[in-house]
Amino acid sequence: MKQSIFARVGQLAKANINALLDSAEDPQKMLDQMVRDYSANIREAEAAVAQTIGNLRMAEDDHARAVNDANTWGHKAVAASRKADEFRAAGNGVDADKFDALARLALQRQMSAESTAKSHAPGLAAQNQVVDQLKHGLDQMRGKLGELTAKRNQLVNRARVAAAQSQVNDALKALDAGDPTSAIGRYEENIRRQEATVRGRQELAASSLEAQFASLEDLGEQTEVEARLAALKSIDRKAIDY
Repeated sequence: MKQSIFARVGQLAKANINALLDSAEDPQKMLDQMVRDYSANIREAEAAVAQTIGNLRMAEDDHARAVNDANTWGHKAVAASRKADEFRAAGNGVDADKFDALARLALQRQMSAESTAKSHAPGLAAQNQVVDQLKHGLDQMRGKLGELTAKRNQLVNRARVAAAQSQVNDALKALDAGDPTSAIGRYEENIRRQEATVRGRQELAASSLEAQFASLEDLGEQTEVEARLAALKSIDRKAIDY
C-alpha cells in the first residue's frame, strides 16, 4: 500500500501539465478535475505517510526501550558483581555465589536487550528513508497543486476577460449597424435642404419685388416724359395764340 501511494505521488509530481492542457478539449474543466484529483491523492498520501511515521515512532520507542533495558541490566550486573565481591572478601562464599548468579542473569538480560536493539537498527534506517521519500513526494505534490490552482485561476480570469471583450465587440458592432449619428446626419441634411429651399424662395421673392420696383421706375419715367411733352405743347399753343 505504501509503495503504491509512493509511486502515485511520484507519477503525479512528474505530470506535464502544459502537455495535458494542450491536448484537452476543455482545459478549464480538465484543470478543475486535476485539482480535485490532486487534492484527493494528497489527502490519501498524507494519511499513508502519517501512518508510516506513526509506525516509525513506535519502532523508535521499541529501540529506545531495548537500549534503556540493556543499560539498566548492565548497571544491575555491575551492582550484583560488586556485591558478590564484597561477600567473598568477607568470607561469605554462599552469598557471593548468589550475587554472582544474579550478575550472570542481569548480563543475559543485557545481552538480550542489546540484541533486540541491534535488530531494530536496520528497520529504523529503512523506515526513516521511506518517510523522507514520502515527505519529499508530498512536498512535490503540494507544489504541483499550487501550480495547478494558479493555472486554473489564470485560465478562468483570461476566459472572463475574453468574454467581456467579446461583449464589448458585439456592442460596438451593434452601434456600427445602427449608428445614431448617421440618422442625425441624415436629419441634418434634410434641415439643410429645407433651409436652402427657404433661401431660394426668399431670393425668388426678392427678385420679383425688384422687378416690380423697376417697372414702377419705368412708369414714373414715362409719366415724366408725358408731362414734359404736355408742357411743351402748352407752350407752343400759347406762342401761336400770340
